[in-house]
Amino acid sequence: MTSSTTAVPDDLSSTTQLDQLEERLRAVRILLLDVDGVLTDGMVTWDNNGIEQKSFHIRDGLGIKLWAKSGGLVGIVTGRSSHVVAVRAGELGVGIVRQGVGDKRAAVEAILQEYGLGWHEAAFVGDDLPDLACVMSCGVGVAVADACDDLREAADIVTNTRGGRGAVRELVEQLLRAQGVWESAVRRFQTGQAS
Repeated sequence: MTSSTTAVPDDLSSTTQLDQLEERLRAVRILLLDVDGVLTDGMVTWDNNGIEQKSFHIRDGLGIKLWAKSGGLVGIVTGRSSHVVAVRAGELGVGIVRQGVGDKRAAVEAILQEYGLGWHEAAFVGDDLPDLACVMSCGVGVAVADACDDLREAADIVTNTRGGRGAVRELVEQLLRAQGVWESAVRRFQTGQAS
């Protein structure tokens, strides 16, 4: 497991692991996300009419848009089904949305086949055991900071940020930096051409 903040390695093995991770980050073409505990803080609220409510962090939305504007694909793969997830995905331009998924690994495999991608070209962000097979199978498996112990142990990257608090934005920056396009993404904001 490697923290998303790159530390100075204290031995050759650590240097090799960091180099291999950078190479895998450069290969990523699709970013796949769980919802509850990743795009949200994991809390689910119902109002008096039985309508489910979720809160999404605006920085994660920006991260998703940055990734997409840089040519990456984004998908949501979640075990629950919620109208608000479809609304948020639509707002962000996320066209790959799989809700009510029992077997997330099978759903991810189908997405990869549909888009002609290999497992090595995918990053998956999760927070709990239903995400474990995806995190272990993808080229870059990511656990949010407050993920369960087993997922953090299996992940290539553990974010410094908790789920629902900007963890996806943090990962996107790391991906774009590894792929050499972070500076051009920032430049669009500096010149007022980010929309």
